[in-house]
Amino acid sequence: MPFDIECVRSRLPERRIDWHDSVTSTMAEASLLAAQGCESGTAVGAEEQTAGQGRYGRSWHSAPGLGLYVSVVLRHRFASTRLPLVTLALGLSAAEAILKVTDLACDLRWPNDLLIHSKKCGGILTQLEGSSIIAGMGINVNHEIFPRELSGFATSLRIASGRMHSRERLLVELLGCVDSFCTLLEKEGPEPILRMFTCASSFVYGRRVHVDLGDSVITGTTAGLNDSGFLILHGDDGNDNVIVAGGVRPCS
Repeated sequence: MPFDIECVRSRLPERRIDWHDSVTSTMAEASLLAAQGCESGTAVGAEEQTAGQGRYGRSWHSAPGLGLYVSVVLRHRFASTRLPLVTLALGLSAAEAILKVTDLACDLRWPNDLLIHSKKCGGILTQLEGSSIIAGMGINVNHEIFPRELSGFATSLRIASGRMHSRERLLVELLGCVDSFCTLLEKEGPEPILRMFTCASSFVYGRRVHVDLGDSVITGTTAGLNDSGFLILHGDDGNDNVIVAGGVRPCS
């Protein structure tokens, strides 16, 4: 079913929302708007991305008309060092929006993955664009199947719940939650976001994981988040490691 963007705009009349049938990437489109001076909260969405972005330059599977693919321009007064915390705040935003719309509870895999029943249903990507942050969010909403190479670890809200869901309602809730959590981070600092992310994630404390650092893999037990939002890993070699970036996966 085509996305009813006018329904969303009627719910959020003061927010600029650009909607496209197809783009290479909503993050690229949002970056252009940010460079042109658009207001904070401006959102760009699309029915399809032909080159959706994931972490480390990976692609994001963006099946036409089934997911929610959106990027938001944020102009909050965040220092560049707060970018990891913004990513955590966005994960909380997406999880809360999904819960409101579907009654499905997400597990948050540090730093940017949304999981349901241990399978990925969404992801977050943040990047600096001058003085702005571009927040890219992809959520698998009404997918019934995935390509073979993804089917083992990907899921959707429809698969998890057994029913279809309104992408329009999800976008309205998502944008409201992004506003709320980013304002909380701006006004009250890291502590509330760190505390809530820790409560929402099974990966922050006491989880046996492998961390792929690109040129090496370390194994250990997670031991919380530091004040910057980075993951602390107590390695099997006895050393404590601060994980700034890396693919975190549970040990089998």
